[in-house]
Amino acid sequence: MFSDMEKLKAEDTRYIKRKVKGGSLDVHPTEKALIVQYEVEATILGEMGEPMVGERKECQKIIRLKSLNVNTDIASLAQKVVEECRLIHPSKLPEVEQLLFYLQNCRKPDKQEKHSSRDFISFEGMELDQEANINSIDDYVELLYEEIPEKVKGATLILHLARNSGNLKDLMQNKTALGALARVLREDWKQSVDLTTTIISVFFCFSSFSQFHMLVTHYKVGALCMNIIEHELMKYDLWQDELQKKKQACDDDPENQNAKKEHEKALRKYQGLLTKQEQLLQVGLYLLLNLAEDTWTELKMRNKNIVQTLVKTLERQDEELLLVVVTFLKKLSVFMENKNDMAETNAVMKLARLLSSDHKDLLNNTLRLLLNLSFDTGIRSQMVQAGLIPKLSSLLADESQRQLCMCILYHISMDDRFKSMFAYTDCIPQLMKMLFVCGESHTDKKLISFCINLAANKKNAQVICEGNGLKMLMNRGLKPKDVFFMKMIRNLSQHDGPTKSLFIDYVGDLAAQVVGEEKEDYVIECLGTLANLTIPDLDWDLVLKEYNLVPYLKDHLKPGSAEDDLILEMVILIGTVSTDDSCAVTMAKSGIIPTLIDLLNVQQQDDEFVCQIIYVFYQMVFHQATRDVIIKETDVPAYLIDLMHDQNAEIRKVCHNTLDIIAEHDAAWWGRVQSEKFRWHNSQWLEMVEGRAVADDGDPFGYGDDGDPLAYIDDGDPFTRYGNILERPDLFYSADRIIPVNGTISPEVFTDYLNGDVGQAGGFPDSLNIATFGQSTVTPGQRPATTYGFRPGEQLFYSFTGAASR
Repeated sequence: MFSDMEKLKAEDTRYIKRKVKGGSLDVHPTEKALIVQYEVEATILGEMGEPMVGERKECQKIIRLKSLNVNTDIASLAQKVVEECRLIHPSKLPEVEQLLFYLQNCRKPDKQEKHSSRDFISFEGMELDQEANINSIDDYVELLYEEIPEKVKGATLILHLARNSGNLKDLMQNKTALGALARVLREDWKQSVDLTTTIISVFFCFSSFSQFHMLVTHYKVGALCMNIIEHELMKYDLWQDELQKKKQACDDDPENQNAKKEHEKALRKYQGLLTKQEQLLQVGLYLLLNLAEDTWTELKMRNKNIVQTLVKTLERQDEELLLVVVTFLKKLSVFMENKNDMAETNAVMKLARLLSSDHKDLLNNTLRLLLNLSFDTGIRSQMVQAGLIPKLSSLLADESQRQLCMCILYHISMDDRFKSMFAYTDCIPQLMKMLFVCGESHTDKKLISFCINLAANKKNAQVICEGNGLKMLMNRGLKPKDVFFMKMIRNLSQHDGPTKSLFIDYVGDLAAQVVGEEKEDYVIECLGTLANLTIPDLDWDLVLKEYNLVPYLKDHLKPGSAEDDLILEMVILIGTVSTDDSCAVTMAKSGIIPTLIDLLNVQQQDDEFVCQIIYVFYQMVFHQATRDVIIKETDVPAYLIDLMHDQNAEIRKVCHNTLDIIAEHDAAWWGRVQSEKFRWHNSQWLEMVEGRAVADDGDPFGYGDDGDPLAYIDDGDPFTRYGNILERPDLFYSADRIIPVNGTISPEVFTDYLNGDVGQAGGFPDSLNIATFGQSTVTPGQRPATTYGFRPGEQLFYSFTGAASR
């Protein structure tokens, strides 16, 4: 009666597989069924043999395969299926055999197997004495309208159905069942922990798949879970308080047997309640974690203090619950607001105890969470306070956790305050061992970067160089020309003490690398290492001659001849070798000083360049031969005078020290330097006085509206950059009221005073012990003036106008 089967949609193999009931081939383990559903277009043949289209309907044939097991003959069973199901054409026997083979070999769930992160969470109370059947779903829903025990049973049966992913689509379409579950959860969640846990577990099965998240959100299960979790945490605090009271009563009266029994009874009850509560918290938090895949939903959770809730739950002992909590926190930690919340709640202190856990997944997720948090400087301080450095150092031996621990420790080592703490752990020996285990062709960048940071600390450097540590590092740095190893060696070379003396044996090797045709970044590290070797016993003159370094330095020191970083390292090296008298003479005779002056003009905006070049001049003026060259044959002193008032404090310091040495050995420059110092000092004083005079109308002392005596001074004023005027003793006069405390006075004026030509009545005319009208304010027996220029009980200075106009 049917038309040619080849014309039907059912003949397409893909159509057959797509129409398998439930959307998958998974069926109940104890009653396997092959369900093939077609849309058959019935065709009735007329008397003349012409087809007549009849009514379109869906045909379904269900064949129960109760005998299907691992020993079933698939070929015979497939033949029987085709015979009983007239909707399947005999030509489709191979497809039926394939489907049966799949059903026969489908993997059965192992009850003893631990579930992965997306598997269902098993808990106590799920056991049933009957098998759940999807066809009896209406009966299970009826149980939800009975008392609490029947509700628990009905919810558990539905849960068993929901555990099979093939049933989720059918359950999703059953609005009555889901609505009844949501209603019971909303109304009776305080009545039974088992009922609450079971119903949340049903919705958890849906939340494990992203396409069902809207369903869970529709019934507002997520918001209800937040309320339930908060309530349970409050109950937990009450339980602990009650248990503590009974324990305290038992401790106060150890002989009281009744108190002891009450405490033991309360403890057993507490442990039972705690187990069920942790099961509820675990499935509830896991459901929220699944829903948090949507960023908007996660934001709503944060607004309800989900971070504080999770951090508080970290105090629990159940490892499966802690795994869910840590995983949730790890997901949240990628947002700055959540990270700040974790810092405020001191989550690191609670996470520190989890590093000793034997649960690998929990340990791994804890380390990943700490890694996310370690990007914050404040949280790194909390990690150190929590004692994470020795704990993480001990975990370096675990190969599975090594990379995570190394990254966290690397972030901690970025802070100079914490570098020295690594010297008191077994971290450095393990790193050195790992460093030399890896071959020359492959260097772990994380590992060597971590070692570079640690080498910047003196104590760590001593530990690294113990035994043959430095020798092995030099071999790895010089032979394969490894830049990273040279960076580490350079950091080691900067520390004074016995560590620096170990480098004497490698000076020649480093110098050979400099003059060789090596890569520029590699030469920079070699030059930097040589520049750090300020060793008195080192014969720099011999090194310069043997490796012909002077021509190399002169050629590459010219502006534009090399990269700035390389030129800067050469300048630093010249400053180091100039401490030797003979080397300084060699440098002066080679004509490097004019080259340095040219470089100073080109790099005058770079403070580092300027400071290092001036330091070279400072080293050279110590030696008679180079001092004469600098003073008589170059314009170095003039440049130093121009830079002695630079905004950079280090540049000013080096300039002043260099000029003092020049002035000490040359009379002409002494007068010029002193005059410049006096001129600068006087100009600063006059600027301050003039500013006070015009500070505010009617306010002779320059006080603003807020009473701040220096409020009128602009931030850009050259005087204020040196700090508070009252903290500048060099601007006031000494006890004899004649000579400024720093000696910066015009040499000509001072000479006139010594000859008796100035101020016979009592000092300089412009000093503060002379009144505005030229009369001395000092009388016999009177107390000397204070540093502020007036005496206690005396009317203050009349006006600054006269002083400012001089």
